[in-house]
Amino acid sequence: MSDNEILDLNLICGFFSLLEQQGPGSPAETIKALSFIKGLPADAKIADIGCGTGRQTQTLAENITGDIIAVDVFPGMIGGLNDRVKRLGLENRITGLVASMDNLPFSENEFDLIWSEGAIYNIGFEKGIREWKKYLKPGGFLVVSEATWFRGNRPEAIEKYWIDAGYPEIDTVSVKISQLEQAGYVPVASYNLPESCWLDSYYKPITEFSGQFLTQNNNSDQAKWLIDHLTEEIAYYEKYKEYYGYTFFIGQKVG
Repeated sequence: MSDNEILDLNLICGFFSLLEQQGPGSPAETIKALSFIKGLPADAKIADIGCGTGRQTQTLAENITGDIIAVDVFPGMIGGLNDRVKRLGLENRITGLVASMDNLPFSENEFDLIWSEGAIYNIGFEKGIREWKKYLKPGGFLVVSEATWFRGNRPEAIEKYWIDAGYPEIDTVSVKISQLEQAGYVPVASYNLPESCWLDSYYKPITEFSGQFLTQNNNSDQAKWLIDHLTEEIAYYEKYKEYYGYTFFIGQKVG
């Protein structure tokens, strides 16, 4: 695929909808992040922003009470979420919504908890935490997982990869905590996801489904480009994983 071609977003959605989850994480880590949240009401209202097909939405519903609005910009992802919800009999607790995370149809002070695993990079961490704050009730919680640097003195190759081809807002945990504070949150907790959330839960299924995806798309240039891009991403992680990963951040809205 030439640099002038635009990758079909439906193709990307089609591939990632094959996966159980669309980013690094695991049910155990979702539950761990939940453990830092105290005092949610029994009738809590929760938003899962950038939900994909809803792996973490399911985990939330199984471990806390309340109703969840699960949001994704891709109708195909919400279709997968709705299939999951129906299969689990959770229609009365989880509602799927097609919407962009930078134009959410919510009211101010609507939610007790806003959750976003591996998705806030689409809007940018700092912009997301500031824009979403208005949807939280006073004292409400924000939980996001975000790409962070784990170490200083990083090799130039991984710095360049993240800045040029990845996510230029990647930064250290301390910088992200400072951004939370400046946006009007009290930092409650933060911790790094283990390697298994990348290698086993996320990258292994990508590798397993790559052949099926290429066959389904007749080995098109765009399909091969996407798989090559993901293969490169996996190689970078395996080589440089000591320097970066995802961090869960849990914050509470001030006031």
